[in-house]
Amino acid sequence: MARKGQRMDTARVLWTGKRQFVGRDEVGHSFVMDAPVESHGEGGGMRPLQVFLCGLGGCTGMDVVSILEKKRQDVRGLEVRIEGEQRLDDYPRIYTKVLLHFVVTGYGVSPEAVARAIDLSEEKYCSVGGMLGPQVEVSTSYEVLEAHEPGYAPGPPR
Repeated sequence: MARKGQRMDTARVLWTGKRQFVGRDEVGHSFVMDAPVESHGEGGGMRPLQVFLCGLGGCTGMDVVSILEKKRQDVRGLEVRIEGEQRLDDYPRIYTKVLLHFVVTGYGVSPEAVARAIDLSEEKYCSVGGMLGPQVEVSTSYEVLEAHEPGYAPGPPR
């Protein structure tokens, strides 16, 4: 049970054989994690650290879209490309560097608004990023691409 002012999230991870696991949340959403063949897996899913990178990208992406919408920016697409540099000489083999590159597509989107939204996500809002320790160097970059015409939507329909 969560304490006052707290929320309790739950998830389960079920072993399905070899090195494969299926993760499920409390409402039934699921995803597959697996080790590559050279690590006795079947390569049938993302590795756990890739899941982490996707969680980081999704968390900060949600923040950035929300902030840009509040700034009345006409955002039509967002892709977050994430690279993690993993240390291999010691355990745990954590990421020591993470690069997040944001590609924002829209109509007349202000680069300054994008930079500010990314800063706010990194400094204040992104819960996944907030869990990274000081031993992880996080850097960000971005580019703003002009949509083809007003109303152009490469992503999900509005």
